[in-house]
This record gives sequence, structure tokens and C-alpha cells, in this order.
Amino acid sequence: EFGRRVTFSLGTGAAGGAHIDALMELVSEGNASGSALYPQTLPRAVGIMLSFGLTLNPFTHSPAYQALAALPLKQRLNELRRQKVRNAILADSDKLEPSMSLASYVQQFDMMFVLGNPPQYEQPPELSIAARAAKLHVKPAELAYDLLLENNGENYLYLALANYSGGNLDLAEALLRYPHTIPGLGDGGAHCATICDASYSTFLLSHFSRDRTRGALLPLVESVRKLTSAPAAVVGLNDRGILAPGYKADVNIIDFDNVHICAPIIRHDLPGGGRRLVQEAT
Repeated sequence: EFGRRVTFSLGTGAAGGAHIDALMELVSEGNASGSALYPQTLPRAVGIMLSFGLTLNPFTHSPAYQALAALPLKQRLNELRRQKVRNAILADSDKLEPSMSLASYVQQFDMMFVLGNPPQYEQPPELSIAARAAKLHVKPAELAYDLLLENNGENYLYLALANYSGGNLDLAEALLRYPHTIPGLGDGGAHCATICDASYSTFLLSHFSRDRTRGALLPLVESVRKLTSAPAAVVGLNDRGILAPGYKADVNIIDFDNVHICAPIIRHDLPGGGRRLVQEAT
């Protein structure tokens, strides 16, 4: 009605994306009649990272773990390695009430993976903590606990909360293919010891346009458009985003064959020594 551009978050939950086609048809019809609607979608799962050194882990709800949570990480890890402490925390996990929303979220072991180095954001269901635990004939919570103690407590578990129905990124790819969507929702500031999605732009180039094996690739030229002229137009930066006379010369030269995202690391460089996740790229 007022001629303003509109952008909103677009994703899919565990139930899948049955609503997406109808929603995007409304977007296309609106834009064809003069509106300017641009859904933002994350080029990978909407997920969180879990570890004993971050804000959340699968045992955050446990009273036995909470009794240790204020200890410095090195001291806490020493305590967590004690069999008596391990038994107490896992016993708390067995008593988990489904109504405890946060605790239930961080124990979705069927959608939880070891992120790895280099990080892997499209792992098959058979590599989930639940599936791996079943093969080992142990409880998923036991396997998660032991994995989080590896690598001096710097092993990260990645929990795919949305955009990952079916155990792949097919829906994320479908969302990116719509002409009016732009990549976004990369959480680079809030939840800074839980989420690190600011690397989505590099991931879009390296994974979706080059490395993906569990589904179709996006054409490189379209990925570049989604990172340049498309978002520039959405936010009204009409003097950049394409290579043309008179436009701002914002040019990135990329060694496409060697573009990679690195594993996330924790830095304690916020005020008061606060922690945040950082993810660099090559």
C-alpha cells in the first residue's frame, strides 16, 4: 500500500515445506502487481552448536551439570570426566520431562551431528548421534556426553532445528531457487555462543555451487547474484551490486576452487572476557 520493500524470514520446520509453494505464489503475484516482497532464507539448516564450552549442551537442564556450570572450563572438564559425575548427569537425562522445551530441543539426537573439521553441514541421518548410538548399542545421551569430552572439550555437536526435514538441504536449495528470495538470517551477533551462521555467504559458494553431493548444485552465476545485486536491491543500494558503468566498484576476486569455511572457534574477546563463536574462511 505504501510502496515499501518488505522482507521476512522464510524456512521450514521438521514437518517439511508443504506451505512454501503457496506462499511463494503469493509473493510472485504480489511482485507482479507492483509490490516488493523478498523472503530471506538461510542457505543451510537453521541450527545451533552445542558443547561444554558454549551456552548450551545436551545436559544444560541437568541439576548435576548445573552444579558445575560456573566452573572454569578446564576445571569443569576435569569434573565431567569423573565416572560418578558422568553417571549423575546421565541419570538426570533419563528423567527428562518432554514438557521442558529447551531441554527437549537440545536432546534431539536424531537431528544432531558432530560438526567436524572441516565442518559438514549436510550429513545423512545415519551419521546422527541417535543412529551412531544405535549401532554402538548405547544411549544417544551417553555417546553425546563422551564425544563432547573429546578434543579437550572443543568438539562441537551441530543440531539442525529447521530447514533440514528429510535429513538434507533439498528444501534450502528449493528456497534459494525462487527468484524473489535472498540469502539471509545469518546470525552473526546475537546468540554469539550458540550460533555462528555469518559464514553462509561462503557456504553458498563453496557447498551449493561446487561441493554438494547429496543434491543438485546451484549455478555459480545465480549464487553470485543472490549475494550481490539481489540483496543490494532489497535494501535500496541501487548504486552497486552489478558490474556496470557508473556503479560503485565493490568487486571481490575469489579463488573459487579454494574457497572454504573453517571450523568455528571460541574467542573470549567480548567485554568482560565474554565468549563468541567465530568462523573464518580461506
